[in-house]
Amino acid sequence: MQPAGRMRASGGTWANLRLYIGRQAVSPGRYFLEQLLFALLGWVPTVLGIGLRALFYRLILYMDGVAAIENGVRLRFASNIRLGRGAYLDQAVYLHACPNGIEIGEGSFVMHGAELHVYNFRNIPHSGICIGCNCLISEYNVLRGQGGITIGDNVYTAPLVQLLAVDHVYDDPARPIIEQGITAQGIVVEDNAWIGTAAIILDGVRVGKGAVVGAGAVVTEDVPPHTVVAGVPAKVVREISGNGTRSRELRVYF
Repeated sequence: MQPAGRMRASGGTWANLRLYIGRQAVSPGRYFLEQLLFALLGWVPTVLGIGLRALFYRLILYMDGVAAIENGVRLRFASNIRLGRGAYLDQAVYLHACPNGIEIGEGSFVMHGAELHVYNFRNIPHSGICIGCNCLISEYNVLRGQGGITIGDNVYTAPLVQLLAVDHVYDDPARPIIEQGITAQGIVVEDNAWIGTAAIILDGVRVGKGAVVGAGAVVTEDVPPHTVVAGVPAKVVREISGNGTRSRELRVYF
């Protein structure tokens, strides 16, 4: 007869294993299929690897046409990922697409080390990340999509940008912050916007069409269309009027 302590430990191990798998894929069967393909094909370099993944990763995610996935890309909940024709995932990209998933539009690039992470285990109905067409998500960007992130077409982000569509509740000093829950309003970046190096876009913000966010800015309020914002917190520093003027002082911020 097994000692009670050993039985409890064994039960805890299996519970932890089920929890781990449940954080990786929609079902154990999907988990083992996805991990098998990653093990067989995920490491293969060069054009050969891109071609093999374009062919066989269709078994685990959605591709509209041919998309390019470099070796070393990490995918979780692959069945909730959709890649448009000509989309590109660079090496060391990490996509965690727990419902409602991640969609990357036609011709959009996600560059080295970027992390697109939904991680919605609180059943937030509007979670997810949707990136439009012909966008560039640059190196080491972090997009947290619990509250939903929607990015329009022709949007460029510089390296180290963060879009954080989630915030913690911390109103009760007697309780640990981790127990007080979160808020998740969502972030929208409209068409043709440009987000400068190391800028941070916080939850609940809309960046208007054709707007520019300066390097290192922390954006806590909506950005009007066709304006330039900079600073901490970010403020409008000028409008984009199309008259061709651009000061040398502003030029160094992006």
